[in-house]
Amino acid sequence: MKKRLTEAQFLEAIKGLEIGKQTREIAWGVLVEGKKQAGYVTALGVTKGAVWQAVERVWGAHITKAIPDGFERVTAVLPEHQAFIVKKWAEDAKKKQEPKA
Repeated sequence: MKKRLTEAQFLEAIKGLEIGKQTREIAWGVLVEGKKQAGYVTALGVTKGAVWQAVERVWGAHITKAIPDGFERVTAVLPEHQAFIVKKWAEDAKKKQEPKA
């Protein structure tokens, strides 16, 4: 899954985050504009880890803020038949979050 955000999602994710100009620039380029992380390593003379950390900081904030009230993100390792049921529950929960037409 390629990590991408809209401009609005990005701006919402960074609200309240204390991040520097360079971190914001890197995260914006990768998440909103779809630029490759490697380009920032070369252009800014920073490590791959630094670029990854900048992107993950904003992505993590987005994921945390994207969970609606009354919902919770879970991670589990389950037998195949139980995983199937949980995936169905996830699909149902996603449908409940979608705006009514």
